[in-house]
Amino acid sequence: MTEEKAKKSSYGASDITVLEGLEAVRRRPGMYIGTTGVAGLHHLLWEVFDNSRDEAMGGFCNDIEIALLPNNRVRCVDNGRGIPVEIHPKTKVSTLETVMTVLHAGGKFGGEGYKVSGGLHGVGVSVVNALSSHVRAEIHRDGGRFEQEYKDGGKPVSKTKKIEASKATGTIITFEPDASIFPDREFNWETIVAHMRQQAYLVKGLRISLLDLRATAKFDDTEVFYLRDLGIDAPSMTFYFEGGLRSLVAFQNRHQESIHKNIFYVEKEQDGVHVEVALQYVDDITSRISAFANNIYNNEGGTHITGFKTALTRSINSVNKGGGKEGDSFTGDDVLEGVTAVVSVKMREVQFEGQTKGKLGSVEARGATEAVFGEAFARFLEEHPDDARAIIGKVSLAMKARKAAKAAKDSIMRKGALDGMTLPGKLADCQSKSAEESELFIVEGDSAGGTAKTGRDRRIQAILPLRGKILNIERARLDRMLSSEQITNLVVALGTAIGDIFNLAKLRYHKIIIATDADVDGAHIRTLLLTLFYRHFRPVVDGGYLYIAQPPLFKIKKGKEITYAYSDEERIKVVGADMPLESDSISEDGIEELAESESVTKKTQKISVQRYKGLGEMNSDELWETTMDPARRILKQVTIDDVQEADQIFDMLMGTDVPARKSFIQSHAKEATLDI
Repeated sequence: MTEEKAKKSSYGASDITVLEGLEAVRRRPGMYIGTTGVAGLHHLLWEVFDNSRDEAMGGFCNDIEIALLPNNRVRCVDNGRGIPVEIHPKTKVSTLETVMTVLHAGGKFGGEGYKVSGGLHGVGVSVVNALSSHVRAEIHRDGGRFEQEYKDGGKPVSKTKKIEASKATGTIITFEPDASIFPDREFNWETIVAHMRQQAYLVKGLRISLLDLRATAKFDDTEVFYLRDLGIDAPSMTFYFEGGLRSLVAFQNRHQESIHKNIFYVEKEQDGVHVEVALQYVDDITSRISAFANNIYNNEGGTHITGFKTALTRSINSVNKGGGKEGDSFTGDDVLEGVTAVVSVKMREVQFEGQTKGKLGSVEARGATEAVFGEAFARFLEEHPDDARAIIGKVSLAMKARKAAKAAKDSIMRKGALDGMTLPGKLADCQSKSAEESELFIVEGDSAGGTAKTGRDRRIQAILPLRGKILNIERARLDRMLSSEQITNLVVALGTAIGDIFNLAKLRYHKIIIATDADVDGAHIRTLLLTLFYRHFRPVVDGGYLYIAQPPLFKIKKGKEITYAYSDEERIKVVGADMPLESDSISEDGIEELAESESVTKKTQKISVQRYKGLGEMNSDELWETTMDPARRILKQVTIDDVQEADQIFDMLMGTDVPARKSFIQSHAKEATLDI
């Protein structure tokens, strides 16, 4: 026998990796921009824009242009002071090169360069440089036009050089995201428009122009400062708002019925924190609060939102102190129902939790927001008695509904406890008790439910059939929701409870799969379920637990070979476009082609194509093979890219604003596929 000796693992100086320059960013891009997906791609543009916007917040810039160019390039221009170009005393290269190639180098760590800025870490534009295959910086200042290019992840092509004289001032950054880092480099026009509209509201008097020049010629060598001056016929948008946050609140409430006429607004600085708040209540049961710190959108809120909520509850309770019984004080949930608010703070030393700046962590922002907003809102309620009465009435209604919902919820929970938390009778549960491997299929009707129950993997797959369309909960309070047997069955099946006692840790299935028919009714049921999950089970969606099944539309049989097509395009690839499905006919060889009302089958001598209208038309083996088998099925995970946009779409499509919904349908009618 050969004796084997254990190998000793080495761990010495040679095992320590030192990443120089911007190499660390390229190795771990997620640490700096969150993801290399579409959101991270757009984050590059936000970082470049933030530098220009910071110039505007400092009063040095009032005109920014963003142009989408061919080859996935983006050009951002501002008429600010321009990045300094003189030799930096520490790095011994131009200040421009230092800013573009050194992490944590910028004018936002001290000195008088910026009083307020969104960039905290000083890594923004250098990270963009690191994650781009090509960057060009053009600076106008000190009477000249200066330029420097960078390639292959931020490497300077040459030193900063003066090209010519210039009377203008400002910065032009053109960048092309690196294809080896971003699998999808297609910038979304609608996403950029929404973000820039929001930013224009936040900086009064700032003009933001957008151009989509991707279908035109290249602009690498143009000497025009603003490309809009070329007069090219291309998609464009320009935003300029004098109303600031008032205008933003009015825009967000454009599909809502306001409770009171006057939009509350305050702008004041306290203890070094500039606080700006706008607020209006609408006839709705959800709240919409947008948070910003140094004009950076904080999707997770932060200390300023904590201060705002505290002051809002205290102010309304103070005005209503004689209007209710003892112990009937409004809660935070009561005063938040139906409120649309924008809370913006600006401060010199801002602290975010994470590089993506989703949550403000600055402690002083809470006290300043609470004091400024609380004092001003209390005064607003005193000076506007009609508005105050309307707000108190709205909040009182919310309190009554909360108590009714609590009673209904307690009743259901109490009944569940007495029954040993009996699961719904229609639920065919799985055998596994591990949520990580368990799946819940929500199917449409008993027919599909029966087929799914027969074809499933009983160990890990549970089936819950729905009887018709569930309640549209967009305008329904919790007590009415829980009176619906369909919704109650789903709540109990999920195991998380609902409302203030919702607990994601008790979720019984880590894959919740909506499996409805591929027709209009199926799409409607799917939309109703998505509304329910978005409004009352958001953590389920945010956690990545919600999916939509993609059953095939066609079963294609060629002799003994069976394939499935998930779209008309796939069907045409298999059988060609000359095989009609719309009417009965006799083929040339005399074999009749059959058409049925529920499922349409067309036959020739060699090929038959069956069009599925519903899951119930499949037998259990077909359903397992196409829709339920984890090894072969196609699932679409439900995610939320833009919370504000998603909120507005649910408002418009599922709410009571009929004119807005009609306008939306008319605008998108040509994109729809009719199911006749």
